[in-house]
Amino acid sequence: MTNSPEHELLLELQDLIIGTGSVADFLGGLSVIAASSLSRAAGTTIECGVTLKIKKKTATVGGSSDYAIHLDKIEQQVGEGPCIEALKVNAPVLLTDVRTDPRWPTYQERLLEEGCLSALGVPMDLGEDTSAALNFFASTTGVFTEATIGEAAKFARVARSAVLLTVRVATAEGAADDLSAAMESRTAINLACGIVMGQNRCSQAEAMAILIKVSSHRNQKLRDVAEEMVTKISGQEPSTYFDM
Repeated sequence: MTNSPEHELLLELQDLIIGTGSVADFLGGLSVIAASSLSRAAGTTIECGVTLKIKKKTATVGGSSDYAIHLDKIEQQVGEGPCIEALKVNAPVLLTDVRTDPRWPTYQERLLEEGCLSALGVPMDLGEDTSAALNFFASTTGVFTEATIGEAAKFARVARSAVLLTVRVATAEGAADDLSAAMESRTAINLACGIVMGQNRCSQAEAMAILIKVSSHRNQKLRDVAEEMVTKISGQEPSTYFDM
């Protein structure tokens, strides 16, 4: 049984997830695949940049080439353009000709200087205040036909699940790192509290008050004060242990 183009794309994206170590690396690889796919559909070279939006902040995170990344970053610098607009309206936005379209004059002037005459922004809604957009660029006009736009939108629909998975995994890993750091900090502070309680025969609350006072007096973070105390007493840095 012959696999459909959509199935083949999903398999390619799955391999990409496995073979990359970060969201940026994955989205960079995704942009290469997207540019290649749309170039075949249009019969001419199309570049692709990827913009990631998290909690109202957008940033260029990858591109099919250095040129594509540069073009995508122009939109971030100017703060307007088809990609940003696509994220707002959650629908493809076409810039047919940078020389005649009246919507984003500053952005279009910059694209013209770089030899880019048309662009297309295609959004991917990832939920939970997170979205991404594919920003396609062409050096000529008439490239982004109705059929090409449909192909770009279909690519975005198929790729959405892979992008969502990658972002969620990275978010979970980041949360795990934050939790680990917080637990390490808590361990040091609890051990230092125990030392102060033993030295001063006081309650935990009183020991914490002493540590906070030392932290304020030295203008050091409470964790740093605690770690320094534990290391001085035990000769080793404090560590968090987990039962497996």
